[in-house]
Amino acid sequence: MTKRPRKPSKPLLIDENLPLQSRPIKKRDPKQPRLLFDPMPERVEPCLALLKSKPPEGREWSYEIKWDGYRLAVHIEPRQVRIITRGGHDWTHRFPSIADAAKALMPSAMILDGEAVVFNEQGIPDFGLLQNSLGGRGGKLPSRNSVLMAFDLLYLDGHDLRDMEYRSRRHLLEDTLSGMEGAIRLSEEFNEDPADLLRHACTSGLEGIIAKNLDQPYRSGRTGDWLKIKCIQSDSFAIVGYEPSTKVPGAFASLLLAGRYRDGWKYVGSVGTGFKHDEARRLKKQLDKIKTRVPVVAVPGKHLVMTGPAYIAEIEYRGWTHTGTLRHASFKGLREAEDAAEVYRVAD
Repeated sequence: MTKRPRKPSKPLLIDENLPLQSRPIKKRDPKQPRLLFDPMPERVEPCLALLKSKPPEGREWSYEIKWDGYRLAVHIEPRQVRIITRGGHDWTHRFPSIADAAKALMPSAMILDGEAVVFNEQGIPDFGLLQNSLGGRGGKLPSRNSVLMAFDLLYLDGHDLRDMEYRSRRHLLEDTLSGMEGAIRLSEEFNEDPADLLRHACTSGLEGIIAKNLDQPYRSGRTGDWLKIKCIQSDSFAIVGYEPSTKVPGAFASLLLAGRYRDGWKYVGSVGTGFKHDEARRLKKQLDKIKTRVPVVAVPGKHLVMTGPAYIAEIEYRGWTHTGTLRHASFKGLREAEDAAEVYRVAD
C-alpha cells in the first residue's frame, strides 16, 4: 500500500529578507483563571509570643530556645535581599553577614522569620554584645558577627505559607536550611519534657523557651499560638529620668523607669546595676539633652533629673514588690527605636 504523497510545506517567510516579527500580544482575558502563585508580601507583622509562667504540655506543642536579640524578617527576593525589623525598617545594611548568607539561598524566593543574636565566648546569646556590634543605641555600625536564628518560613517560591499549619511550615524550613552553619542557622526543635527543657535553659544561662502550637497558621500579633516562658523576667521600660551619682562626677546612680499605664505612664522603680562605666557616661549625656521640668510621671525622691520617655531600656528583674516596683532590676541595654520594642504595660 502506497502512502499518499505529502504536500510540500509552505515557507515560514514569504520573503526571506524580511525581519522576523511576532504577532501582537493580546490583552489577558479576565475570564481566564490566574496561575496559582502568590505575590511576596511587602511586609508581614510578626507573630508574638504570649508570656506564661510555665510551659504547656501536649502533643500539639513544640519547643525551642528563646533567643535574646532583635526580631527580623529576611526577604529573599529574585534580585535582592531585604532585612526588615519588627518596626518595619529596612536594616539590610546593618546586618551584612546575614544578608550575604541570605544571598546564598538564591534563586529561591522566601521570607525567613527569626532573631538576630551575637554569641559570647560560652555560646550564649548576649544582648549587650549585639548592641555593641551595632554601635550602641542610635549607632550606625554594621553588625558583622551577628547570626540569624531562623524559626519560621512564611513564604517560599511563589507560595504564601501563612495559612499553613506550623507543623508543615517547620518541615519546609528544616529542608530549606538543612546543613547551614553560617550567619543563618536553624533554631532547633526539642522533644524533651518542656519542664526539663526550661530547667536546662535556665541553668545554661539562656533567657527561656518558646512553645508553639503545631496545628495553627501564622497569625500576626499576640494570639496565644506562641508562648514564652522565661527563666528571668525581662521587659522593656521607658527611662523617665535618673538619680545623679554622689560618688562619680558626670555619672548617675540609677535610672528611673516607667511602664505604660492607661493613657499615660506609671513609675515602676529604678535600676542601678548592669551598666559599664563608659556606657553609663554616654547614656547620661544623651539623657541630659532631653531634660524636662514637666515629668511624665510622679517619682518619689529629691535631687532627681527628669527626662522625656524617649529611650527604652531592656530590664531583667526577679518580680514585683508589694508597692508595684521592680525587684532586683538589672540593666541589659537600650532598645533601638526601629526595633519597636513593646513597652511593658502596667495592669489596673
